[in-house]
Amino acid sequence: MVLAAGLGKRMRPITDTLPKPLIKIAGKTLLDRGLDALAAVGVEKAIVNVHYLPDQIVAHVADRKAPRIVISDERAGLFDSAGGIVKALPLIGSKPFFVLNADTFWIDAGEANLARLALAWDAARMDILLMLSALETATGHSGSTDFLLSDDGRLSRSRGDPAGVIYAGAAIVNPRIFEGAAAGPASLNRYFDAAIATGRLHGMVMHGRWITVGTPDAIVPAEAAVAEALAAAP
Repeated sequence: MVLAAGLGKRMRPITDTLPKPLIKIAGKTLLDRGLDALAAVGVEKAIVNVHYLPDQIVAHVADRKAPRIVISDERAGLFDSAGGIVKALPLIGSKPFFVLNADTFWIDAGEANLARLALAWDAARMDILLMLSALETATGHSGSTDFLLSDDGRLSRSRGDPAGVIYAGAAIVNPRIFEGAAAGPASLNRYFDAAIATGRLHGMVMHGRWITVGTPDAIVPAEAAVAEALAAAP
């Protein structure tokens, strides 16, 4: 599931006429960077939700073969991260699935991070497994940390602790956590906190460079980070 329905308000004026997932960084859209990462680990189908300037996204992915794109239409109302997933559950099915934010991306170093995430997944111990970035391997992140990572991989809220890590916008989720969820807007943070309470929110620190583009002035540093990461690749 690729979350691409947001309004991108902080990216104005660019997003006055262009949905944020279609902003290009180093010649490739944010959305395509996520879809390419899914294709690289063999994902055959991706659900992409749309709300803001939806026709542009629908047209952009129309001819994509890998992964095959299924649109979850939220034109009638924005459902937020968890609400969008709940709406799309009939398209997703009953097995654990990747969730990606369409407005952040990363440059792998070594084995693909999504492949590492899949190998780390353990449904017996986890409801949600988050991909994480250390502060020092992040570009464009202006906030504090999100989580503290314990030795056994479980997560708790960091409350800004500098020893914490950042949620890197990719996860594996078991759809059973949404059983009985009402239709309508809801944030994934609600489900993160519920999983923390039961010890079933886990994390894996990614290898490479994580990049977020929150405002127009973040584009140049993002493109520089891509160039630097690619130049350093073997």
